[in-house]
Amino acid sequence: MFASRRRILRNSLAAAGIVVVGDGRDLAFAQRLPATPQCHDGNEPTLRQTEGPFFKPSSPERAELVEPGSKARLVELSGQVLTRTCRPVTRALVDLWHADERGDYDNAGFRYRGHLFTDGEGRYRFRTILPALYTGRTRHYHVKVQAPQRPLLTTQLYFPDEPTNRRDGLFRRELLMRMAEAGDGLAARFDFVLDIG
Repeated sequence: MFASRRRILRNSLAAAGIVVVGDGRDLAFAQRLPATPQCHDGNEPTLRQTEGPFFKPSSPERAELVEPGSKARLVELSGQVLTRTCRPVTRALVDLWHADERGDYDNAGFRYRGHLFTDGEGRYRFRTILPALYTGRTRHYHVKVQAPQRPLLTTQLYFPDEPTNRRDGLFRRELLMRMAEAGDGLAARFDFVLDIG
């Protein structure tokens, strides 16, 4: 019974835009993160960036990317997919992949790779980890976003306050996630704006 109450509370908080990382037992750490960017008519679309050498098609459909036994810090990444006029995009594909806790990409399997589809309000939510750094790059996530029957957006998301952001030639401020502490983990938010009127 307690688990179902917790599930109801978590769903209610999610609907209100409040992020809960972990099992939700310590709701004092629930965070409301502002949108990125604040939406207004005529928004510029999210910047495109290279997919890099480690994209792998046909990732599994799943929102839970945390591997069993991982000691890495947990991150709950959420947000919305919107049009330039701030309308939510239903059933948009959001495909996420990134390095593991050692800075390696799994090119043989699908560790830290997955995709999902946005809900009726254009919302998405992944539970994953804070990726490790690897030579030549700052900490980042790779993402592909596509509205049904529309062009594909490929980009990268960056973490604020990373010293290596200044040395990474691909880093763009416009692609910074909003971050907040959430219990033992982090809550991250990024809203994608697709080039759709």
